[in-house]
Amino acid sequence: MRLLAVLFVLVFSQPLLAAEQERELTVGGRVALATLRTPKPMTAETPLVVMTHGTLAHKDMETIQGLARLLQERGIATLAHNLTLGLDRRKGMFDCAQKHDYLTGDAVAEIGAWIAEAGKSSRRIYAFGHSRGANRVVRYLTAGSDAVRGAVLLAPATRATEIDLRAAYAKTYGAPLSPLLDQASRAVDAGRGGEWINVRGFIYCRDAVVTPRAFLSFYRDDPLQDTAAFAATLKLPVLVLAGAKDTTVPDVLPSFGPLAARQSGNIRIATIDDADHFFRDLAAEDAADRIAEFVKQTP
Repeated sequence: MRLLAVLFVLVFSQPLLAAEQERELTVGGRVALATLRTPKPMTAETPLVVMTHGTLAHKDMETIQGLARLLQERGIATLAHNLTLGLDRRKGMFDCAQKHDYLTGDAVAEIGAWIAEAGKSSRRIYAFGHSRGANRVVRYLTAGSDAVRGAVLLAPATRATEIDLRAAYAKTYGAPLSPLLDQASRAVDAGRGGEWINVRGFIYCRDAVVTPRAFLSFYRDDPLQDTAAFAATLKLPVLVLAGAKDTTVPDVLPSFGPLAARQSGNIRIATIDDADHFFRDLAAEDAADRIAEFVKQTP
């Protein structure tokens, strides 16, 4: 009888237990992967944060996975997904040996698909992005979404960092950027944007094979790279978290601070002491506390 009682508790208490489930979703002909983490109990009123990683990264990196588990402990569900970057069932960091054929804007459709999927589990959806993932989230929200209650931007990429990246291309890869942009632009204009070209470098990858459309999408001067300016146009509340020791995106405060200072603004900003660009350890705990408070204040 005692064994039966134990089995009864194990079986019938499962809906109340914190859980972790792997999910798949087909977007644009590619299968995307995600991890859904739910607290106990999980109901339609439990807040759920859809998490988008940064450049060439993934849902299981320490920044995303660690923060997701800390939010789970605080009663908040998360759906952390991998951007496909042109690949089926992509896992881990993007392998630089792979060919690159994906556009910056591809993330918008993928985020939207996961937001819709999250809506099957909760009525309280929040969007989260780290680094360039934050920019992708803002691009999605700028297009309009009634499903999202608020957004969290962790160490968001800024326009200045993108300008600096382009300026440093020649020093980083030993070849000027402008001729490559001209080559890519001519190929796209001629309808050859899907052909393969060899370049000295693409994002973090040396001696990369990339399509002209992908190269142009990442390196051309694009107003949508100004995450702060477009975040300011959103109607929903936005929480920006900056790392005090972030050397990757060191200008989060100068970019977002003036927007947060406006009395009628939608943007709140907080600096996490001892946090670098990746918010590990105690910095992750502090970030999770800030996000939990933001969610509580944005029902």
